[in-house]
Amino acid sequence: MPVVADLDLPSLDPADPDLRGERFHRALADLAGQSWLARTPLGVIVFDRTVSLEMLRDRRLSFPAVELIELQGITEGPVYERVVNGLLAQTGEAHGRLRRLLTPAFTPAAVERLRPRIRGHVEAMWAEVAEDGRCDFVTAFARRLPSMVIADLLGVPGEDDRMASYSEHLQGIFDPALLAQRSALESVYLDAYRWIEALVEARRRQPGDDLASALVAAEAEGERLTHDECVSLIASVISGGTDTTQAQMAHGMRLFCQHPDQWQLLAEDPTLAAAAANEVIRFEPITPFTARLVRDDTTYRGVGFPAGTVLFLCSAAANRDPAIFTEPDTFDITAARPAGAVLTFGNGPHFCPGAHLARAELTELYGCLAPRMGEPALRSEPVLGAPIGIYPVESLDIGFSARRT
Repeated sequence: MPVVADLDLPSLDPADPDLRGERFHRALADLAGQSWLARTPLGVIVFDRTVSLEMLRDRRLSFPAVELIELQGITEGPVYERVVNGLLAQTGEAHGRLRRLLTPAFTPAAVERLRPRIRGHVEAMWAEVAEDGRCDFVTAFARRLPSMVIADLLGVPGEDDRMASYSEHLQGIFDPALLAQRSALESVYLDAYRWIEALVEARRRQPGDDLASALVAAEAEGERLTHDECVSLIASVISGGTDTTQAQMAHGMRLFCQHPDQWQLLAEDPTLAAAAANEVIRFEPITPFTARLVRDDTTYRGVGFPAGTVLFLCSAAANRDPAIFTEPDTFDITAARPAGAVLTFGNGPHFCPGAHLARAELTELYGCLAPRMGEPALRSEPVLGAPIGIYPVESLDIGFSARRT
């Protein structure tokens, strides 16, 4: 049986600045046509959708949170300790217990209760730019809305700028570009944890009807949620629910600008908003690669993967599998796409707990804007970040007209 390290595989460097937008997808398709595996500087890419699903569900594999920051040179200190004890680094029952405490805040029923507030935020943001006829969609909408929603969820409305900044820095420990300014990054990272600790103490003294209070109550009611676990879970909500959704919103508007017929369809029929959100999530996943670490020697498709192998399961390829999706390379909000087949949010024990909330935010954003924002078009080329970790849109300068509603 061949071992993956001995195979002659094609290679890809996702940090290559030429790999953005459609060039990135063409490169993935070309590699996937050569082999179901490819090499990267940090590990092995898996293109095969069936194997990716098997790996996502395999409890012998875990998210390599600790290993990824160790590769970036963080091997001790308070940031290292926070990651080691955080949700992403947990496995088995420890991970399941922490997830179960978060689940009630992100059920479909819980998310439905947030929709009026989400819609109200979008309407207010639209009112700010409607007469201008242009905006940077990232700063005007995408960066603000997820932060507002997380602030509402935690019971700290008005703290959206703080949520956005904290999310960027909490996720930044996995980003080589941000780690180039490691001292400043760690300073904000630690400030975020101090603020969360103060929030936990405030909710302990005076609880409210919010997620932070619910987690503190779980700690107080004997659910064995320690103070540090409570702080870590809130940090996970901030980091996982802000810049991820921000990036997905911005990529979606980029796609609609490039496919104006699809925006017009949505404007004429806003009931397509949920399908539009799903198509955005499928077509341009903001986590093109989902990392997994092999904990025990294992075999897939006749290839041996030794313990310690870092895998990158390619959702960007899986989401365009022609065996699952008709005309997968076509962006079409009217196509019958099975939402559950999209791997952007992962699968198995580490499936994103905030998936329902992210879909709701995208649905309300596009469903609210399409009848109001006419003819959105790119005024300049979008500025896209590297498709590593979270695939960001750094700026999206668009022009538009205001429809009469």
